[in-house]
Amino acid sequence: MASRLPVVVTRAEAIIEFEENVLPRVIEIYEQDGIPDIPARSEAWNDWTDSMCKTRWISDWQYANWSCPRSCER
Repeated sequence: MASRLPVVVTRAEAIIEFEENVLPRVIEIYEQDGIPDIPARSEAWNDWTDSMCKTRWISDWQYANWSCPRSCER
């Protein structure tokens, strides 16, 4: 339950953090040819939200129900 978390992060906040701090590294590593690597981006989002869930920044429900952001789509 989100009310039992020490901090509640919204999906919008998580996307901003992801796009500012995680996605640039994915692009650097996997997109040297300039072509978006959608599987790598999606996996990075999944890893990011999994980490947030394990550290109690988001709830189990948020982790299970948040879809990938547009930056991870084709």
